[in-house]
Amino acid sequence: MSTHAQQTRPDTVTQLVEDLARAGRAAQGQLALLDSGAKARALRTAAAALRDAAPAILAANAQDCAAAEANGTSGAMLDRLRLDAGRLAGIAAAVEAVAGLPDPVGQVIDRSEAPAGMALSRVRVPIGLIGIIYESRPNVTADAAALCVMSGNAALLRGGSEAVNTNRAIHAAFAAGLAAEGVPAAAVQLLPTQDRAAVGAMLGAAGLIDMIIPRGGKGLVARVQADARVPVLAHLDGICHTYVHHAADPAMARAVTLNAKMRRTGICGAMETLLLDAAFPDSAGVVAALLDGGCTLRGDARAQAIDSRIQPASANDWDTEYLDAVLSVAVVDGLEQALAHIARHSSGHTDAIITGDDAVAEAFLARVDSAIVMANASSQFADGGEFGLGAEIGIATGRLHARGPVALEGLTTYKWQVRGSGQARA
Repeated sequence: MSTHAQQTRPDTVTQLVEDLARAGRAAQGQLALLDSGAKARALRTAAAALRDAAPAILAANAQDCAAAEANGTSGAMLDRLRLDAGRLAGIAAAVEAVAGLPDPVGQVIDRSEAPAGMALSRVRVPIGLIGIIYESRPNVTADAAALCVMSGNAALLRGGSEAVNTNRAIHAAFAAGLAAEGVPAAAVQLLPTQDRAAVGAMLGAAGLIDMIIPRGGKGLVARVQADARVPVLAHLDGICHTYVHHAADPAMARAVTLNAKMRRTGICGAMETLLLDAAFPDSAGVVAALLDGGCTLRGDARAQAIDSRIQPASANDWDTEYLDAVLSVAVVDGLEQALAHIARHSSGHTDAIITGDDAVAEAFLARVDSAIVMANASSQFADGGEFGLGAEIGIATGRLHARGPVALEGLTTYKWQVRGSGQARA
């Protein structure tokens, strides 16, 4: 934490957050008046500005990564933090992808007629000022900003201290791009302090901030949910399961499970528990592929009997989001036991089945109550970009408002429009 942040008094931080929130609300009023074309042009210019600023952004990221390594940050967290030319190009491309999506603002959800004869319609509108509190991943700075702008919302961003320099460089470029197209600077603001009191001030800013979205570890999400006086759109940790049914194709099972765990171990859609059907004929092949791929396996007694390299699992392993090359493995007796294990231990993020039996696949898709349920695909596809949403502001695991990857539509609410012809209620 900087000396400036350490010396910032809580009352000063609260005033700072309130001032930024008021400016954001004023900017949102102007942003809401822009048509789809104007918002799209602003985002494309912001994407170009990110590309032009690549040397400065990558230099800032190298500074953050060096500090994180010196602080003993884990490999998985470093992977979330680190940018290279390819990842930065992907961030800019995601902003452009959002610019190309249909604008949800003004969409008519449905129409009906009231008993008294008035014409009723529900129309999508922006939520207002959205506060995003996030850790580690600097891509959230651009993704959140792009999604908020395109959906007509203002954004107040508070990134983690581990990515402070990268976030500032990305925000500076993005804001410059918006300004070049006449979008108010306060439409997307990044808190200029890493003082932890700023998080509390955001959580308490009822009436100024319309919704808070936390993106980070269990500790951050728990604090936001416990302390917020503002509506929260949150996701729990990603304890994601893959169940290999006895009718699964062995080659598919090996390829999909290896990808689900090892493609990127530090993302929330990474598989954390593998369930192997006792009647599946190639459990040894699936297990060997993971072990040989560098994954540590922790299993129950029946899983340990498959391969001597599997370590014993503790009770806590079934409820752990490793975000690393570590995986829990259990053997189950059929679909019902798999469903029971998932119901007991899943965080409601993403759960998958691998099977050649279509009826079993459909039963799994219908009965697993998670935000994302998959059949015969890697859980690493749990991503707004992969779902064709351009980008995501997070994956919501709750049951209200929005669920799964939250993109443009999830950042809107609606209002009723009533068109009458002189009706007066009796």
